[in-house]
Amino acid sequence: MDSGPSFSPMLRSGNRFDQEAAHRPILSFEQVHKAYRSDAPVLRGMNLSIQRGEFVFFTGPSGAGKSTLLRLLYAAETVDAGRILFMGREVGRLRPESIPFLRRNIGVVFQDFKLVMNWSVAENVAMPLEVLGLPERLIRTRIGEALERVGLGGRGSDVVATLSGGEQQRVAVARAIVGEPALVLADEPTGNLDPQLAVDILGLFEDIHSTGVTVLFATHDRSLLDVRPRRVIVLQDGKAIDAPNGLDGDIEDELRVA
Repeated sequence: MDSGPSFSPMLRSGNRFDQEAAHRPILSFEQVHKAYRSDAPVLRGMNLSIQRGEFVFFTGPSGAGKSTLLRLLYAAETVDAGRILFMGREVGRLRPESIPFLRRNIGVVFQDFKLVMNWSVAENVAMPLEVLGLPERLIRTRIGEALERVGLGGRGSDVVATLSGGEQQRVAVARAIVGEPALVLADEPTGNLDPQLAVDILGLFEDIHSTGVTVLFATHDRSLLDVRPRRVIVLQDGKAIDAPNGLDGDIEDELRVA
């Protein structure tokens, strides 16, 4: 199957990240703790490594910490203890002025889309590139490529509010990949979609993954985990339980999966 134009990670030059990081996991969690109440930690001593180019599901019951984990990755929240390494750098020790550089290399797709509904598709997708101050011609080219990639070629002038829910989610995916990130985080991206649309959106993320992008896909929808066996990380009682080949009977006997 033709996977379309290849999206390469945005780290083309400079020393924002260790050069040796290319030979390390793209993500490492080392004894990560996070709690909003002292008697109910969300993450308790999490240890986990994600390799470059992996597609990993994160699942678990509501409140298990899926969204918290993703927010820690793009520095919307901070760990209470331990550390998270992204491309060789400790996220929690980045200076405020360095956080935008971190986020240039991470695309995020949210369950509620977070689109500007009265803007056009192209205007929404352009936002990450305009922040970077890229030339207008390059922005137009990137937008066109991203929209083709998500099946919305030629729809850039459409107002987002006129699109269906599935189409709006595709716009959100295009916005996440238009900056050519090394990592894409999907936070319950199919939670508001019907089952067939959910499978379609999962397929879109699989296409993105096929270009070499690392994808972390958080979901509580067990049916998506069964579409194709992939590594699954189950968050439960503050711990991460790793199922490298997907959930099977033996793993499920040990888990309470919502």
